[in-house]
Amino acid sequence: QVQLVESGGGLVQPGGSLRLSCAVSGISFNLNDMAWYRQAPGKPRELVARIVSRGSTNYPDSVKGRFTISRDNAKNTVYLQMNSLKPEDTAVYYCYMASWGTPGYWGQGTQVTVSS
Repeated sequence: QVQLVESGGGLVQPGGSLRLSCAVSGISFNLNDMAWYRQAPGKPRELVARIVSRGSTNYPDSVKGRFTISRDNAKNTVYLQMNSLKPEDTAVYYCYMASWGTPGYWGQGTQVTVSS
């Protein structure tokens, strides 16, 4: 059974940093593309970072230069380093693993709140 478990969310002041982790079990994910999405109340879920199996990354303009996605295939874990956080980054952050021939897999989400 494939499971994705996020951790690292919490409350942080504007300008602060957080590092999210997503541990994957039930499968060796080194050939899978991974991504982080977020969803704020009343808004659709949006992509914030993506990393393909060979390590290339891409980000939307809203987080480019502030967020960094990385992966440790030996630990079956993907990370999201978030710096210079803004109140508009407040959302539930979800880890996603693409899987060929399936809709993919989602984690349960972790809340990030940026507020003074």
